[in-house]
Amino acid sequence: MCHRSTLIALCLTGAAILLSAAPAANDPTPEQIQNIIKKFVQKETEFAAARENYTYRQTTKLTEVDPPGGTFEVVEEVGFDERNRRTSHVTYAPVNGLEHIIMTAEDEQDFKNVMPFVMTNDTLDQYIVTYVGREKVDEISCYVFSVRPKALTKDRKRYFEGQIWVDDQDLQIVKTYGRSTGHLGRNEDQQFPKFETYREQIDGKYWFPTYTYADDVLNFKDGESQRIKEVIKYDHYKKFGSQSTITFGAVVPDQQQPPPANPKKPPQPQN
Repeated sequence: MCHRSTLIALCLTGAAILLSAAPAANDPTPEQIQNIIKKFVQKETEFAAARENYTYRQTTKLTEVDPPGGTFEVVEEVGFDERNRRTSHVTYAPVNGLEHIIMTAEDEQDFKNVMPFVMTNDTLDQYIVTYVGREKVDEISCYVFSVRPKALTKDRKRYFEGQIWVDDQDLQIVKTYGRSTGHLGRNEDQQFPKFETYREQIDGKYWFPTYTYADDVLNFKDGESQRIKEVIKYDHYKKFGSQSTITFGAVVPDQQQPPPANPKKPPQPQN
């Protein structure tokens, strides 16, 4: 994003969700922690592959709040073309009405890749992961980990920095809270959003991102500031085709899969 003549990106502060402390439980040992990290990263790797077999809609809306200004909004349908290749088709994109800030390539990367953060076997080595403790997100008992990149590469790759809440039963991320980061040029005044992303259990087994929320003040080096709000919704998840090569847990043919007997309640965002 640009503010006046200076290149910047979004900087949002997510409203923190009220977390209730988990029932008293012993923290895992260092050896158990490493085993938990290995297992949840493997689950996340499987989740990331499974999500590539789903179509969904992503709606992004950014509003300049104080000083009041305009909005940026886009709706994308993520699906497949006639050759079964992954596609993203914009179905709604009114004229960009932002008056005080300008979108950048970093913003677009964050919308698509950082805010719905996934840690896989391919990306684990890029991060330092530290156990924080146990907390509940609504009624879901979770392990909490701090995550930060080991280094910022000059190719402008985007990274996540913050905390993740991992369901201690399914061993998948159910919530993230933090900001995006990456290497920037010397003269770039870029600030990046703090945001919360929540996931919901889809098809009784995958925790897919469904909602991202941010509300923060962008503070620029020239002394100017801008409060913005952002909401991203990911919905209309639908498995593509009748067959899938992705397996997760027990292998059950699609046509024989019963509905989940007691699906978990997803974490509920609190604005």
